[in-house]
Amino acid sequence: MYKMVNSSKLTSGVKFFKLEWRKLEHLSCQIGGAKNIFLELFGDEKAGNTFWLDSSSTEKRRARFSFMGGKGGSLWKQITFRLSEPSEAACISGGHIIIEDAQGLSTTTFLKDGFFHFMDEELQSIHYDEKDYEGLPFEFYGGYIGYLGYGLKVECGVAYNRHKAGTPDACFFFADKLIVIDHSNDDIYILSIHDQSTTRNTWLDDIEQKLISLKASSPKTLSSQVSVQAAKNKAGFVSNKTREQYMEDVEKCQKFIKDGESYELCLTTQMRKKIRDVDLLGLYFHLRDKNPAPYAAWLNFSNENLTICCSSPERFLSLDRYGILEAKPIKGTIARGLTPEEDELLRSQLQHSEKDQAENLMIVDLLRNDLGRVCEPGSVHVPNLMEVESYATVHTMVSTIRGKKQPNLSAIDCVRAAFPGGSMTGAPKLRSIELLDSLETCSRGIYSGCIGFFSYNQTFDLNIVIRTVVVHEGEASVGAGGAIVALSSPQEEYKEMVLKARAPVNAVVEYEHKSLEQESQSW
Repeated sequence: MYKMVNSSKLTSGVKFFKLEWRKLEHLSCQIGGAKNIFLELFGDEKAGNTFWLDSSSTEKRRARFSFMGGKGGSLWKQITFRLSEPSEAACISGGHIIIEDAQGLSTTTFLKDGFFHFMDEELQSIHYDEKDYEGLPFEFYGGYIGYLGYGLKVECGVAYNRHKAGTPDACFFFADKLIVIDHSNDDIYILSIHDQSTTRNTWLDDIEQKLISLKASSPKTLSSQVSVQAAKNKAGFVSNKTREQYMEDVEKCQKFIKDGESYELCLTTQMRKKIRDVDLLGLYFHLRDKNPAPYAAWLNFSNENLTICCSSPERFLSLDRYGILEAKPIKGTIARGLTPEEDELLRSQLQHSEKDQAENLMIVDLLRNDLGRVCEPGSVHVPNLMEVESYATVHTMVSTIRGKKQPNLSAIDCVRAAFPGGSMTGAPKLRSIELLDSLETCSRGIYSGCIGFFSYNQTFDLNIVIRTVVVHEGEASVGAGGAIVALSSPQEEYKEMVLKARAPVNAVVEYEHKSLEQESQSW
């Protein structure tokens, strides 16, 4: 079925949602933790149409909650959006959206006003009782969970996209059933939302019994241990640009900066590889073991033959129930050392790097401006400036920007004001994006966009899609890059780009090699 309408016509009037939830205290570790819970409840049939916002790195309270689920009840649906074809001659706005409901029926519609307008109308059409989520210590109670692709920049002030993405420009589930794990207290929460016309369902009872019964069974095993040495002689990824081409692009960026076109340009490239029919959930487990991250994620959209394995350390933007917006851009990255002494030396080198401080400060100023457009005057502040955070493979320089949202603005207004994340574009943002489009030879797709949730009550939390493997129609892709400033060295910028790609690239080639080894042993 196909029709062309304004996105506001797609919403079915005002919706009244009721939330029911239960807390299962101190149960998570008893049944194997988040990984085993996801595997037991959602791991069958290649974990199709499932999601997991996975706080797999929780040290120093960087993240506390994980959210997971699959195809749910009567409110469940999937929305898939593709922008109109790019055109330099004219700005063609809008795009096509496919909405699949819980019964499997699909409708294709042209959204003249674009995806953000559609999502804004959807969220604002939902009414609820705040008392339903009193006592819950997190901000997602059900709603939309998925990703926004980088190409949606055309709905945020950019004139057009030079390159067309092969993947959808946005893809979300509406999750009406949800499991939440509190890593600090080892608690599990189970949540279900339904409209007021729905009679009581038994899902909460059923899922509680399944979780409790896991205590009596031995955890499933899906080993992700891979011999790195054994994976040396395999076919690797092919970069979109050679080392020489990338360094030439760095020099072009520096010329743009010298000419006053930009202060900072976040140049990126893509690496691709045809991938065998491996267990992608096993691949994700391997990535999270190798590179745990506070804003990691697993998303599987079976209809699109699309799986996203994300190990991002970076928050793009969040909005809590009290109206506080927070961005945590990363600018400045260096490898971990092989010894404690070398590691501390490298950490200190990053902390005191004039170039990295300049990168970070420019993005902080950019995000202060982005948040200033939607926050109450005088509320935008920087509680943490240029702090160094350490992860499995890298040290990074992170700043925190916060502000109080203006009460008359919506969640989508806030996202649109700051998208795409300034740490992936440069400053000034719009002109930098145009310059980067002229240098980059393919679409960034999902890379540089964001993954996360929009709760039905308009809170949200979105990451920046970096350190991520996107598997689409048999091909794995990894994006990586870095901020170019006047002080940049082309050789060092190339090394930094390779460093950032290393964890996801190695995860793919190691896991694929492991799968080959296991097959040969079974012959």
